[in-house]
Amino acid sequence: MPVLADHVVATSQPLAAQAGLAMMARGGNAVDAAIAAAAVLTVVEPVMNGLGGDTQVALWDGAALRGLVGCGRSPRAWSAERFAGRARMPAEGWESVTVPGGVSAWVELARHGAALPLRVLMAPAIRYAREGYAVSPNVARLWASQVARLRGQPGFAEAFLPGGRAPLPGERVRLPELGATLARIADSDGEDFYRGETAGRLAAHAREQGGAMTAEDLAAHRAQWVEPLHMDYRDVRVHELPPASQGMAVLIALGILRHFEMGPATAPDQRAHLQIEAMKMAFADVYAHVADPACMDCPAGWLLEPGYLARRARELSPGRAAGYGARPLPGGGTVYLAAADRDGRMVSLIQSNFQGFGSGVVVPGTGVSLNNRGAGFVLDPRHPNAVAGGKKPFHTIIPAMLSRAGRPLAALGVVGANMQPQGQLQIICALADLGLNPQAALDMPRWRIDDSGQLRLEAAFDPAVAQALADRGHPVQRRAAHEHLDFGGAQLVMRTGAGYLGASEPRRDGLAAGF
Repeated sequence: MPVLADHVVATSQPLAAQAGLAMMARGGNAVDAAIAAAAVLTVVEPVMNGLGGDTQVALWDGAALRGLVGCGRSPRAWSAERFAGRARMPAEGWESVTVPGGVSAWVELARHGAALPLRVLMAPAIRYAREGYAVSPNVARLWASQVARLRGQPGFAEAFLPGGRAPLPGERVRLPELGATLARIADSDGEDFYRGETAGRLAAHAREQGGAMTAEDLAAHRAQWVEPLHMDYRDVRVHELPPASQGMAVLIALGILRHFEMGPATAPDQRAHLQIEAMKMAFADVYAHVADPACMDCPAGWLLEPGYLARRARELSPGRAAGYGARPLPGGGTVYLAAADRDGRMVSLIQSNFQGFGSGVVVPGTGVSLNNRGAGFVLDPRHPNAVAGGKKPFHTIIPAMLSRAGRPLAALGVVGANMQPQGQLQIICALADLGLNPQAALDMPRWRIDDSGQLRLEAAFDPAVAQALADRGHPVQRRAAHEHLDFGGAQLVMRTGAGYLGASEPRRDGLAAGF
């Protein structure tokens, strides 16, 4: 059931949600809660995120909506020649690692709006790392699924395979080296990670392993405040962070769908068909054009221009599936949280190592598992997202914010690589077109377009709707009940009168909590 309260935190792990609430109980606000919860998630859900990953935030600070990008660039020594002869970018090892940006986002967010010191906000994460925690069921399952891929990567087995295997549900795990690194970050206001002891260890390990990242790459990194993009859909405005994020895919798809009737009177198979086709069109545009903003071949606003989206809507066949092309990406490993307080602040925060534990590289003595965001680049030198040094790759993590009449309405996010925009689209349509409450919108069975063009349908999806989609030409693939993790994981906090409604994804181990 949804949670109704004045202060709400929703995350994929109960321990993280409770850490966030504890900060608000100590006099902190939604910003404090988000930072504390984000730090705990790197400890209790390490298979989905870590200190070596990236973070993006949409923040309503009580007066305005701002975006914060904590996503790093590729090492400056990277070039197309470095990866010559490969079919695609590496997804494991140091050759897939970009500068981690997540810690910089926590620090910048704290500077902008936290009421409590960083050492207080990091205390729950440090405690769980040092004293241990019991591994939750879905995390244990995902942990085990990564072992075969990453066992041979430097430092991985030593850090994350206690006793030579992944932990079982309920087993206690301690990560003392990660706890020590978190403490150094807290004591230095983040300086340690980019210009201190931890930075030195990261750079030294890269050098020893033949990686390209240097101390200079780390020291040059800064989190960046940005202006979110938006699209009006029915009576809500949907806000997403700009490129190199894939958030534009949600806005493009909604901009196409607003030309169609999508309400309760529309047949469920028709609604699903239109959503799927709009999403395929959006992916085709995003995969062709979105990259580091400095390298894009067109301004982002061109893809959101009303005339262009109206033309795309006319190209959509209301009765037949079509192909628009997509670029394959590695599977996702991401966490999302939402927080809101009685004074009106609202935080939408997402962080990720990209594919599970990321590159699999864990820097000795630090507990830092490094991302594999470099896999988001392409090797075609003509593409705006072509690999190069000092460049941001195409990025999957997308925190969303909904507003109405100029005021914040909801913080929303969905994890899971290219499932993120697909899940957001389905939830937003359930809210805006069908009038469902947030928990019901998260509970609805989902569809997912995979990288091969198959249309995966969750086990609980209506068989009659599935058959109708197949009759329209969609390559339908029904998934088993135990494959629910393929369909993302969402958290949502929505304003309801004087308070908030918190909803947590039923496909994960999460919790919405409040007081």
